[in-house]
Amino acid sequence: MTRLSKENKAARPALTRTRRVARATADRSARRRANDAPYHHGDLHEALLKAAERVLERDGLPGLTLRAVAREAGVSHAAPTHHFGDLTGLLSELAAIGFRQFGEAMAAANASAATPPEKGMASAKAYVAYAQAHPGMYGLMFRSERLDYSRPSLHESSEASFAGLARGVGVSRHEEISRDSLSLEQAAAIASAWSLVHGFTMLLLDGRLSKILNLSPEGTTPETLLIAMLRLASSRPPRP
Repeated sequence: MTRLSKENKAARPALTRTRRVARATADRSARRRANDAPYHHGDLHEALLKAAERVLERDGLPGLTLRAVAREAGVSHAAPTHHFGDLTGLLSELAAIGFRQFGEAMAAANASAATPPEKGMASAKAYVAYAQAHPGMYGLMFRSERLDYSRPSLHESSEASFAGLARGVGVSRHEEISRDSLSLEQAAAIASAWSLVHGFTMLLLDGRLSKILNLSPEGTTPETLLIAMLRLASSRPPRP
């Protein structure tokens, strides 16, 4: 076997060190590219919110942490804090998106119907459909203790959502409802409509309507049950 020369023996450790340094540098560069990817393919703020929505719908509110969102988005753990301040800030901005999506769904349903009763039915169906499609987001939107309504985006989107609800009730009552004040009857009408649909939605999402549906006539679905409830509520004469 040919023996290595003294020069070759001396060169081997230096070559090994050079390769090790090059490999470490390449690894650091790869990690940096992975962490910085969202910066290059779009708005990081938007990318973090989309990642947060995915985590929320997949893992629920308990699984939605700043670190989980950073992992989902492929960025450093400090990125969500830099953009939203803390978890409350992130949740509030995410809920603002939910209220905007929710309001758009309700408005589209309302516009698709012709008469006031049909508009009311369409809006109620859209309300429940949104919650079923986005249960995590819907649950977050009504967790006031986790949200900061002083943030402009959340305040504006939630106010717009409520205005849409009030407007829909006004259409069903054939009157315009003011944004600044309500009569007692108007307040009762809004609270009644909201309570009915929201209560139904929460029972449905929690699986608490299974017993009622199983005991109902064959073919009864959550939607047919909701429609029957709305018709029953609208047929009741107002109390003196």
